[in-house]
Amino acid sequence: MNMFSSLITSRIVATLSALVVILVGCSAGIWQLNRADQKIRLGESLAAKLQMPILNANADSLTLEQAAERRIIARGRFVQDEAIWLDNRPRPIPDGGAGSVGQSGFYLMMPLRLDGKESVLWVNRGWAPRNNDNRIELPPVKTADEVVTIEGIGFPHPGKVYELGEKGGTVMKPRIEQNFDLALEAQSHSWAQLPFIVRESQSSKNDGLIRNWPSPTNGVDRHYAYAFQWFALALSGFLFWLINGLMKYRRELVVNGDRV
Repeated sequence: MNMFSSLITSRIVATLSALVVILVGCSAGIWQLNRADQKIRLGESLAAKLQMPILNANADSLTLEQAAERRIIARGRFVQDEAIWLDNRPRPIPDGGAGSVGQSGFYLMMPLRLDGKESVLWVNRGWAPRNNDNRIELPPVKTADEVVTIEGIGFPHPGKVYELGEKGGTVMKPRIEQNFDLALEAQSHSWAQLPFIVRESQSSKNDGLIRNWPSPTNGVDRHYAYAFQWFALALSGFLFWLINGLMKYRRELVVNGDRV
């Protein structure tokens, strides 16, 4: 039996433990690299589509495929009573910007009844801070009562967070939700709605909302750093197993009277 086989067969528990550490570290590292690659590809796709002509939600019959990651302009009146506040959303910090990255708040989702059309468009109007002392106290946000024109980027949804359980049948006001389901909203209302949402991008409005949206590639360096840490963990697990085994193997040779 050679030395390497002896390191395995004489230390089954240690070998299996090291194998688990190596597999977990490599799997997590690869996942982090894949997430970085996804963000890079999404950023490239979004940058390319932002150069395309702007779409008009009032004039065009847009599908999700046509609207995804495209600049969209829409004119209509906000339906304020149907607003949804998405909880546990981090403050958007643009690339190179300063601010409290860990600050939690709301995304304000509000339907826009399109001018001249019998349909609505759900708009992510922006982010507002939450009151940590009173969860149901909503931040002060201004909403115009007249017809407004908004501009933004089309997306399938405003992003999802982990949610325990399922939504109940009772709708409370104000509506504070963890996630937004476009299909469920279509079933809950009698109106027709467009099959996508628009994330408003006009950051100059003085309405109490923040729209400093980061680029999709924001955080890529962090994914690379995490990947390095996971791969380092896997390597450390292997080296610990190897060095510890070699020391044990050397001691056994000394005990048996063999030359080392």
